[in-house]
Amino acid sequence: MAGSRRLPETWFRRGLWLIAVLFAAFLIGLGGLVVDRLPGVAPAPTLASFVDIAQAQRADAAIKQAQTQLEDVESQLETARLQLKARSTAYRNARESFNDWVATRTATAQASQDAELVSRTRALDTLKAAERDAQTQVDTLESRHLDAQRALESARNARFALNDAASEKLAAIQRSQELKVFGIRLALTLPLLAVAGWLFVRQRKSTWWPFVWGFIFFALFAFFVELVPYLPDYGGYVRYLVGIVLTVLIGRYAIVSLQRYLARQKAEEQLPDEERRKTLSYDLAQARLAKAVCPGCERPVKLDDPERDYCVHCGICLFDHCGTCKTRKNAFAHFCHHCGARATGANADPQARVSPAA
Repeated sequence: MAGSRRLPETWFRRGLWLIAVLFAAFLIGLGGLVVDRLPGVAPAPTLASFVDIAQAQRADAAIKQAQTQLEDVESQLETARLQLKARSTAYRNARESFNDWVATRTATAQASQDAELVSRTRALDTLKAAERDAQTQVDTLESRHLDAQRALESARNARFALNDAASEKLAAIQRSQELKVFGIRLALTLPLLAVAGWLFVRQRKSTWWPFVWGFIFFALFAFFVELVPYLPDYGGYVRYLVGIVLTVLIGRYAIVSLQRYLARQKAEEQLPDEERRKTLSYDLAQARLAKAVCPGCERPVKLDDPERDYCVHCGICLFDHCGTCKTRKNAFAHFCHHCGARATGANADPQARVSPAA
């Protein structure tokens, strides 16, 4: 019941699968170069291509001028604030000193200090006037700073308006170009999928199956990686519709294949035992028996029952007896496992067998 495939054959098949993967990888690389250099597709436009150069230059100059003015006002405002802080501190200190002196004079009540009182009062008034001048300068600069900020914001808004208008034109061009690129990719991918589908149905078990499977892998990559990400969105409608169509097509293929398979199996089960055994490949029969399924109808069977020689579902012979030593053996084996005698009947000559189409 063990696998009947020869060890070198197993390694050869693994090597052939590696060849299939390498073939697909080289095809994918070549396809990537072709896709990157699609004919008839212009280079992607930039936003600057749709902005009026003269208006953009004027807007940029206005932004630069407003920004320079704002920086100058900010520098002057910072200096004025520092000056205001210094004058406020000087006035506060002078005021505290004056208050202390007035308190001392009140206590002594000396008339000789009247002249000094007037002098100190004038000095204090001078400091207060300087503080007010500094505050006025700060207020003026803050107003200019606000005007400069508004001018810069207005200039930037004008520039943004130019960019917004250009963005609308760019988006329209990009949508048109994306549709064009998608159309070209679709025109390249659909034939590949059609060829891959035909190869899968007709040639996947042929002598050249590594190249067949390599091409199938390449076609699937071209569809799911090179095409699907470029599907137009339009709110998701296109993607869902494409998904529905693909699901229906694949589902229909699966349903039709299942019906054909069941019809073929039913027709084969009506044939005589000898004819059915001729249509079964030796390796396929051994592989199915190793999985405890009937080689003829592919239904589960109890192979460990020594009394069960025929499939209870389709009636095909699973075990017979060696013509030389009469030992019970696998009916699909070419030689007796006990005495080594060649089996007689439909499975005696490997060249007489016909490979299955399934």
